[in-house]
Amino acid sequence: MAHARLMSGNELAKQTVDDAANRAAVFERETGRCPCLATVLIGDDPASETYVRMKQNRCRQAGIESRSVRLPATTTTGEAVECITTLSGDSGVDGILVQHPVPPQVDERAVFEAIAPSKDVDGVTMYSFAAMAFGEPGFVSCTPGGIMRLLDAYDVELAGTHAVVIGRSPILGKPVGMLLLAQHATVTYCHSRTVDLPSVLREADLVVAAVGTPEFVRGDWLKPGAVVVDAGYNPGNIGDVHFAEAAETASLLTPVPGGIGPMTIAVLLSQTVEAAGRHRS
Repeated sequence: MAHARLMSGNELAKQTVDDAANRAAVFERETGRCPCLATVLIGDDPASETYVRMKQNRCRQAGIESRSVRLPATTTTGEAVECITTLSGDSGVDGILVQHPVPPQVDERAVFEAIAPSKDVDGVTMYSFAAMAFGEPGFVSCTPGGIMRLLDAYDVELAGTHAVVIGRSPILGKPVGMLLLAQHATVTYCHSRTVDLPSVLREADLVVAAVGTPEFVRGDWLKPGAVVVDAGYNPGNIGDVHFAEAAETASLLTPVPGGIGPMTIAVLLSQTVEAAGRHRS
């Protein structure tokens, strides 16, 4: 019989978006314009198009202007960087989101680095990562930021715990480890070359799965009572953790969908409104 308590992101995401909407309304009242998020889509990847539409809809619901910038699939790195540089210098734009992945001929990192740090509301630049690592003001990567807010909402005590992060991507695995470290967790990073991953996970009080493989983490890999955050999203609404098995062992577990996903967008909107306020001050 499953006994894990579910950490739903839906309600917290709604609260976060409602708060962002309230702040956006105040900003509009005082400045005469809405906070503005520019979304840059390079090429015509169907999944990316869906994500961009969803983010634009959420922006509208929160009183944030969504400016859509579309570049053809043949765009070069230089052309993409030029576009981002222009947006970075546009005083009417508060946040910039580059939808990834980008076409293979485009250097994604070069494009990310063209985003002004004050407008990096998706937390993808090296500046933002350094701010996360050093505990300095800046914008966090949205999924790690959502994870941290959710853990806080469910009163998960992080100080002194052993957290294991599976995955080392620059916008999920690595930054969430830095944010956990800042909350005094002991952090272990695991990845495809980790030797005997199950034995490492059995020592973990908190597991963050961000590996991109359906049902990769099995229930018998987990320490009884562990907190399990599934940051994976695979076709068919399947996470990186075998949900049914993990529910038998974990104390807290995020569902897929309805766990981390809603929080990611909520943090993006919240940080866009925050960026607008910073630009004004």
